[in-house]
Amino acid sequence: MGHINGPNYHNVTDHFHAERNATGTALINFALQHSDNATAVGMARKYCFLGSVPACPESWQTIDYRPSVAGNSIYMVMFLLILIAQIWLGIRHKTWSFLGGMVPGLVGEIIGYMGRLLLWHNPYIMNYFLVYLICLTIAPAFLTASIYLCLSRLVTVYGRQHSRIAPQLYTYIFIGCDVFALALQGAGGGLASTARTHAGSLTGAHVMVAGLVWQVVSMTLFLGLWADFALRVHKARKQGAFNTMQSDSFAMLRNSRKFRLLQVAIALATVLIYIRSVYRIVELQGGFSGKVANDQASFMVFEGPMIILAVLALTISHPGQVFDGLWKLSGQGKRGNIGYVKNGPLMDDDQEELTMRATTKNPVRVEERYTN
Repeated sequence: MGHINGPNYHNVTDHFHAERNATGTALINFALQHSDNATAVGMARKYCFLGSVPACPESWQTIDYRPSVAGNSIYMVMFLLILIAQIWLGIRHKTWSFLGGMVPGLVGEIIGYMGRLLLWHNPYIMNYFLVYLICLTIAPAFLTASIYLCLSRLVTVYGRQHSRIAPQLYTYIFIGCDVFALALQGAGGGLASTARTHAGSLTGAHVMVAGLVWQVVSMTLFLGLWADFALRVHKARKQGAFNTMQSDSFAMLRNSRKFRLLQVAIALATVLIYIRSVYRIVELQGGFSGKVANDQASFMVFEGPMIILAVLALTISHPGQVFDGLWKLSGQGKRGNIGYVKNGPLMDDDQEELTMRATTKNPVRVEERYTN
């Protein structure tokens, strides 16, 4: 029997590329002759690339510039390193809820900058543009959710009486606002990705702006409540309230230097994300073809660095390192009772701490944990 030759996949591949090139050439030529036909331009743009023949006009590019390879690569690597640090710290200190907001936020940033690097390779592909746009727009909402979790715990540490609302309400109200903002931004991104006309694309941009505006409004309310809380705590401290209120689980933590640094880090991160969100509103309100949306310099200043500095502050002063074994307890909105041992105050409701002391030959004093 004769040998039966298998299919020549190389020829099949060549044939496929030849057919695709012929289709692309035909579509590009048709779109060039009917440049006012948005559907034709959108279909032809899928076959465009830098140096293509026939050449696609620059006006078909999704943005008016080629993203900086060096700048966007640096941002992406920094977010990756911070993500690794956050995962390590979150697992080590078991701050699962805080980690649950930081991970998707940082992953979104990494994917977004990957999209921008792909745009440098081919600025005509709409999917690359949407990856960058949607991911970098919604990612900070996850980061603010982690910040809201921190403030609810700060209120518990200082005392419910200094806050306008209960500690748990900070989480419920503001994370709820974040979810709504994410829904609007995601819906806007979906409309933009399926739009076949400029008007449809503009509608998607406006819905995304609505989500950003909602996020800024909720952050403004959050900053207002936090400022009021900080003033009340400052007043109580001046009156010596915390000098006499030492019978709770958070006395040492409250008076520690690293706890004060955490509050600075949270404030800095919130303000930086707030500035970035205001910039994105200005950027997108003119649509994807607006002047600000196509200015690389402003984007590289007000987008990447703002978020990098924010998450870096929350990594250097990680709440898990500050709260140590008290993260879970503080999240319950309770001010634990004090036990007494030879070496000083001890939380009698912190079971992990009690277990550690019972099984350790050389226990560490609580004071040493919060005064370093």
